[in-house]
Amino acid sequence: MPQKSSGRRSVLLAELSVASRRYMAAYALFNQAVADHLRLHPTDLQCLNLLSLEAEPVTTGRVAELTGLTTGSATRLVDRLERAGYVTRERDTADRRRVLVAAVPERMAEFGEVWARLNGDWAAMFEAYDDDEVALLIAHMRRTVELSAAQIERLRGGEFEAAEGPGSPGPGAVGERP
Repeated sequence: MPQKSSGRRSVLLAELSVASRRYMAAYALFNQAVADHLRLHPTDLQCLNLLSLEAEPVTTGRVAELTGLTTGSATRLVDRLERAGYVTRERDTADRRRVLVAAVPERMAEFGEVWARLNGDWAAMFEAYDDDEVALLIAHMRRTVELSAAQIERLRGGEFEAAEGPGSPGPGAVGERP
């Protein structure tokens, strides 16, 4: 339940704004480092991550939905992943007109090994939290995913104008309140 405004809350919200900006930047840089390690583009890396969460092979249209890319860009992304050996294209046995993108298990295992080596440190970090705190983190992450999807839609829907002038953060810049 939201709390009433207080001096402490204002300080905490300001600190949260700075911490969240650092968190997002750190994650983007981490994602870039993992992508570089695997010789992939960061979007390709996240596509593999999302594909690994899907129960079955998907169409290129579904890749576009998962990544927020146009179908043309998603096709080029799948082309790159296919050249790198991470996915194959297969005819859908139920509908021969459809082509499905399937992860290559051996390559995905290599992808998984990198994450497994990195996950130990993440798991150790989460051990510092009790069950209620972990549940709060999960709830926060789920809400962040939902809000991010809505914000992406707003941005891509043209609701926001481009920043004015070179280097200008413009209204609605990260960390700024509209």
